[in-house]
Order: sequence, then C-alpha cells, then structure tokens
Amino acid sequence: MTPAAFLAIATLAAALLAAVEAARRIRLWRVGKPAAIPLAAVLTLPRRYLVDVHHVVARDPFASRMHMLVAGGFLAGGLFTALAVLPTLGASRLYWLPPAAAFAMMLGGAAMVRRRRAPIRPARLSGGRFTGLPWLFAAFGVGGLVVSVTTVLAGPPALGWIGAALAAAGAFGLALQVHSGPLRHIVAGAIHLVAHPRPTRFAGVRDTALAPLDLSADRLGIAVPADFPWNRLAGFDACIQCGRCEAACPAFAAGQPLNPKKLIQDLSAAIAPGGSDEAYTGSPYPGLPVGTHHGGPHLPLVGAMVPAETIWSCTTCRACVEECPMMIEHVDAIVGLRRFETLERGAVPGKGADVLAELRLADDPGGRPLTARTDFAAGLTLPVLAAGGSTDLLLWLGEGAYDLRTGRTLRALVRLLQAAGVEFAVLGPDERDCGDLARRLGDEATFQRLATDNIAALSARRFARILTADPHAFHVLKNEYPALGGRFEVVHHTTFLAGLLAAGRLSAAPLAGGPVAYHDPCYLGRYNGEFAAPRALLDALGLERREMARSGRKSMCCGGGGGAPVTDIPGEHRIADLRMGQVVETGAVTVAVACPGCTAMLEGVTGPRPEVKDVAELLWEAVEAARTAAAAAPVAGAAARRPEPVA
Repeated sequence: MTPAAFLAIATLAAALLAAVEAARRIRLWRVGKPAAIPLAAVLTLPRRYLVDVHHVVARDPFASRMHMLVAGGFLAGGLFTALAVLPTLGASRLYWLPPAAAFAMMLGGAAMVRRRRAPIRPARLSGGRFTGLPWLFAAFGVGGLVVSVTTVLAGPPALGWIGAALAAAGAFGLALQVHSGPLRHIVAGAIHLVAHPRPTRFAGVRDTALAPLDLSADRLGIAVPADFPWNRLAGFDACIQCGRCEAACPAFAAGQPLNPKKLIQDLSAAIAPGGSDEAYTGSPYPGLPVGTHHGGPHLPLVGAMVPAETIWSCTTCRACVEECPMMIEHVDAIVGLRRFETLERGAVPGKGADVLAELRLADDPGGRPLTARTDFAAGLTLPVLAAGGSTDLLLWLGEGAYDLRTGRTLRALVRLLQAAGVEFAVLGPDERDCGDLARRLGDEATFQRLATDNIAALSARRFARILTADPHAFHVLKNEYPALGGRFEVVHHTTFLAGLLAAGRLSAAPLAGGPVAYHDPCYLGRYNGEFAAPRALLDALGLERREMARSGRKSMCCGGGGGAPVTDIPGEHRIADLRMGQVVETGAVTVAVACPGCTAMLEGVTGPRPEVKDVAELLWEAVEAARTAAAAAPVAGAAARRPEPVA
C-alpha cells in the first residue's frame, strides 16, 4: 500500500466518523417540536451559503478570506483524497496536483485561523477547543501536501508515510470536533440554512415580524429546550462563536448581564442531557460567573441555564441578528422565553408588571384616558375620523402623544401636513396602544387583544394610508397586524415628509447651525430598511450631516426598545449614555432623531450634550424660515421702489 492509498482510506474513515458524530448531534434535535420543511429547500443550500451567508461574512474581509481558504481547501482536498480510493485515480501521479493545490490553500487558511487568536485572542472570540483547530487543519494540510507532492514527484516513501500519518491524525481530530466541538456548526449550519425558520430572509425580504403565539396551547412560550421547534435547536448549534453579535449588542456594551453569543451557546448546551456552560470559553454575561449553569432538554431554561436578568436585558434591537453570519434568530428565542415567564409565571421584573396591568385594564401603558391622547394638539385643527368616515391619510399618534416632549414633534408634523395641504385625520379615543410593548415583554395575549380591537377600529374607516412618527407602531401595524387580519399600507413620517419635499408641496429654507448627526432608530432601520429618507430630508435642509461610527444597519440602539426602560436591568453604564458619546465624537451640535423613544432616551442623558431634535421639528423650522423669508421679500421690494425724499 502506498502512502497515497493509505491517506485515501484514512480520509474516508474520518468522513465516516464525522458522519457518526453528526448523527449523534442531530439525534438531540429530535426532542424539539416538529417543523415542516419542504424537501426542495435542500436545493437552496448552495445559494444560501455562497450568497446570503457570504454577504454577512464579507463585512469582515479578513474573516471572509480566511473562511474561503480554509473551507474551500479542506473540502476540495478531502474530496480529491477520498476519491483516490479508486485505483484509476489514486495511481495517477498527475491526479495529485489538484489535491496539492487544495492543501496548500487550506494551509494558508489555517495560518489565518491561528493569526486571529495569536498572539492575543480578541475578547469576542472563544478559546478552548477553538485554539486547537488551526493545528488540526495544519496537520491535515501539511500531511496532505506532503503526500501529494511526494506522489507527483515520486519522492521518498518514508516522507510520504510521515505525511500520511500526520494528515490522518488531523483528519480524525477534526472529525471528533463535529458532535460537541467547534465543527458541529458545519453540519448544523448547513441544516439550519436549509430549514431556517425565516426562509423569506433568503429571498431579499426583511422578515422581522414576530410570529403569533397559539394562545390555546398547553404551554405558552418556551420553558424548556424541547419547547423549541427542532430547526431552532439546529440554529443554536450553527453558532461558530465568532462574537459578532457580542460586539454589536448594546446591553453587553453597557455591562448588563446579556451576551447574545453566550445565550446561544447556553441554549445549545441545554439540548443535551446534563448540559452545562462549564466548557464555554468566551466572554461571560457581564457580572455573572461561567460554569454554574446546568440544564437538559426537559429542564427549565430561565433561572437554571439562562439567568432571568439576561432575557430582560435585551432591547430587541436585532443588532445581533443583523451581524450573525449564520443568520441565527436571537430575538425570537428571547421573546419565546419571555412569553413563558410573563404568561405562565407572571415573572416580569421592574415596572413591567405594572405597565402590563395598565395595558390590560386601560389600553394604555400609563393608565391614561384614551380621550387625552389628542391633548397635545391644543390650538391646532386635528380632525377626528369617526367610524364610517373617510380620509386620505390616517395619522396614528402612538403612545408618545401623551408626552409633552413628543407632543412638540407631533405638533410640527401636524403643521407640516397642513402646510402641504394633506387631507388627514386621527382616530381619537378609538386609538388604543398598538401593543408593541406588550408583545416584546412577552404578553402575547394582551398584544393580540389590542391588535384585534385596533384592527376593528381601522377597518371601520376608509383611508389610503396610515402615517405615524413612531417606528415601533409603524413596524407593528405594517408587519405584525397582517397575521391577525389587519392589512394596511403604513408609512413612516420621514418617508412621507421626504416625498412631500421632493414633490414641491413644502418649501424649506436652508437651516443655519452646526453639524448634525442622525441616529437610526432600530425599528425603522434594521427592522424595516428605511435609512435613506431621513438623511435625504436633512441634506435637503442644507445641514452638514455627519455619520457616527455606528450608523445605518450597524446603528447602536438608544436602549429604549423591547421594554428595557420598564424592566430596568442594571448595568455598568446606560446605553443612551454610550450612544450620546458616539454622537459627541462626531462634533455634531444636534442629533436628529425619528422616534419618540429615541428622543426620550437621548434627552435623558445628563450633562453637556448636543441638542436632540426630531427630523419633523427641523423640517418645520426650515418651512417657517422659508415662509418668513417669502413674507419679508415684498416688504423689502416695496422699500427698494420707494422714491428718495426731496431735500
């Protein structure tokens, strides 16, 4: 037997061992609930991996090249070597030229894998068995390259045997990483991409709506790993612990007890009987120890495997989901856990329980009368649309209408609509809370009741579109009401105002003042993909716009979403303070916002800071300036035409 033949057999044996290890892992997912996956979805894997996943991985050019080299070289080298068991191929010296190139490519990738963790491993990357991966890849690559070259050149057999032994050791070492080691993400990742719980994400759709909960189920929400569908369990195992979610998480940055990477790893560990976080080697939940959490497929998650304060620290901003190269749905898992805690145990921390009680009784989280929602408009004409009536535009005021600060934004918006001659009206006392807060806090029953009542009120009136200045209401009305029968065209005020300005229905004068930085609201940007309209408005006003280091899809949350202000989990810093610090770094004197929640959070930052203004307020200032200039022009012209007095 030649070294090449031995390596071919060893590679096949290692592949068989990897398949056995993968089957052991897959067997664990069977504890999950059924999930119907079309068989044809298997055909989508190449595109989902090479296009959709690659687009996310490519945001880090070094990681993109590393994965291309190590994965491409490993698969190509392993496949060519395994096929060499066929005598007609393995006996050909020229046949070993492609494997040689593949192994050389893999060695370059292995060096890059090692470079990422040497000499100092970045905090966001995990250690442990991950530190051994480059050496296993290197062993397979070096040994395979030696066998290939000695076969092509008819080199010394002894050297070939040394290479074959080294490559075989690397191959078997890698195979043993498939069940519970770092390489389980190869098999789990492929299955996760095929059986993804949000397949429309691969069709270019920004799928961000939470799925309704069946309120007639025996158990509401997620209590144990077995409550997840099996494809969700596969998704947890698809995590490669790259730490991109950790680096993007605002709660983690603020020192709150949430690390989305560790959360997914804890959920993955809990799938197996006797699971624990003892083997986890990445960053912990801030302020909490590692190695003290234990679970199993039928054991409680919250309080045992996952600390309760961890799930309540999340702002549901989806920064983790946006950055995950394996497209894992962290927020869905967190809301699922919250639903059980809220609906089954009533274990909502902070003021969350009081807020939910008010929503259930008064249809408003502050317990305020619905008739007071329009009080902000004192002195303005604000038509109320009665049942059976019609209008072109229905203005959804939202929860912020009760707040004096948000009232300034809404007054500016109303004046802009009137100045543009837009026909609009509001629901008045028939507008209940949209239910966003209840749903994010896990109270699906209250959300569905509020949504059903609002859908009935909206359906009793005729209008072309719904306009709102609240991205949370915008998202819920546009994306989450349809599952309950409410299908409406909804537009955010920045998009609508940009259209009015572009159509010439509003005249705006350039605004004086210093630079302005725009803060992207999570529920407008990441959730709904609207990044351009607010910026177009600011540019049209002649303002010097400066981008923060984290803007657009990478924007950092203000800390006001997901019920975080009412659950109020303590951390080392306030998220809003961190975000305002990023504004200050730009040198801007004003931070433009497009969400009442962002306004409240950023204005809550104490000390010297840039002024916070909604885009609608800035536009109204520009429209007023244009009106003032237009009114002054005839006076100035008359003065210029007045004859000089005779001396």
